[in-house]
Amino acid sequence: MFGIGMPELIIILVIILIIFGAGKLPEIGAGVGKAIKNFKSASNEPENEPEKLDKPENTDKNPKA
Repeated sequence: MFGIGMPELIIILVIILIIFGAGKLPEIGAGVGKAIKNFKSASNEPENEPEKLDKPENTDKNPKA
């Protein structure tokens, strides 16, 4: 019902071209691409394992036996 069709996209792109100019569009596109890439890589990384965070490391150089 409220979808964006081709005429609306063309109007939006023309407005963006007028506001930012043709010289800035590649920089904006590169910035958006890097942001999406960083977001995808961050969302795919496993979170820190809780077992490793809960157990303190043995820092004694001479542990008592």
